[in-house]
Amino acid sequence: MDRAKKRELVIGAAMLAIGLLYLILTAKLPRKAFIDAAFVPYLLAAGMCLLGALQLIAAWRQIPKDHDAEATEARPDYLTVGKTLGLIVGYIAVLQGLGFPIATVGYLYLQFLVLTPHDHRVSHPRYLLIALCASVFIYVMFRHGFDLLLPPGLLDFIE
Repeated sequence: MDRAKKRELVIGAAMLAIGLLYLILTAKLPRKAFIDAAFVPYLLAAGMCLLGALQLIAAWRQIPKDHDAEATEARPDYLTVGKTLGLIVGYIAVLQGLGFPIATVGYLYLQFLVLTPHDHRVSHPRYLLIALCASVFIYVMFRHGFDLLLPPGLLDFIE
């Protein structure tokens, strides 16, 4: 078994194990109704278990690479990882003051810019529209669907 296949199997097994652990911990949460504070953790745990299982299946079926292909494998982009971590820290820092809707629009827009490949054209209006729609959808879903409060921040007058 080549090194890449072993690495993919280990990643899949780790994802599945963490997903199962998260599912076990989530099962200990008190339940009040079908959709309550434990609903999203159940979805996340099930999703992680599913992704871990799919990763294991894909890794098991993976055709071994030649050594030449492994040498030309893409190198990790640490600058993008650093920018993403910086954006997450910044998002956490401004979340309470600006509120979820505004902070999320800003975070998503900037994250889209970071993740856009250098050889692709940046579509600012499209990125802003997607960030705005996603932020509003998530806020409304949590506020009115799950009846959970997210920090409104500067939009406190809406409530």
